[in-house]
Amino acid sequence: MTDTHAHLDACAEPPEEVLARARAAGVERIVAIGSGLDSCRETLAIAGGERGVFAALGIHPHQAADPDAGRLDELRGLLADRRAVALGEIGLDFYRDYAPRARQVRLFEEQLELAAELAKPVVIHTRAAAEQTAAALEHFAGTVVLHCFSEPELLPVALERGYYVSFAGNVTYPKAEPLREAARRVPPDRLLVETDSPYLAPQPRRGRPNEPANVVHTVAALAEARDDDEAKLMALLDANAARAFSLPPA
Repeated sequence: MTDTHAHLDACAEPPEEVLARARAAGVERIVAIGSGLDSCRETLAIAGGERGVFAALGIHPHQAADPDAGRLDELRGLLADRRAVALGEIGLDFYRDYAPRARQVRLFEEQLELAAELAKPVVIHTRAAAEQTAAALEHFAGTVVLHCFSEPELLPVALERGYYVSFAGNVTYPKAEPLREAARRVPPDRLLVETDSPYLAPQPRRGRPNEPANVVHTVAALAEARDDDEAKLMALLDANAARAFSLPPA
């Protein structure tokens, strides 16, 4: 299995302990997320010291008013690392509004330009900003991964444009039927799974810090929602992750 989105640098326990449990659960590859330059550096260090760990590096929309937003040349340098497989997570968050919306939009557009320049996939965070996110992505020709999918109103655009749609632990929650319905509509070759560790633990582990080993619970929920064989779905999701992020074999 591949967990396509985990903040390993934000987990309370050392990465080697978290990763040992992940491997015991069958999770052999992880795309670790760097949010901000310090986090990106730490994430690259983890990826450099652990097999099967790759990095997606970016400036989060919450950080759009921070000094890091003006240091994209430094981000470009970090993305040159061989373990950096994507730019993200980037996007728009008009729900929490931790940064002015105009600055979020500008940073998002600048990072999309950087991703196009470097031919990197983008990992997208979007919350309460479906229309604006779709507009910003309209002319981006590269691979798009909609991380922690939670805006069903964005699904028609995703289906039309061939985006990857990644589901996290919140798809397992009792009141998440709209997300499970969205999961049923995603084509098999565009479906991904993630934990968003240490956040959004799936229902069987809810109330505890999340970790990559728990991705198996989200796979089980997706298999049930889609009426798929769980083992076959695991293999499909792993192949999709490898294709979306150009990952080497596990």
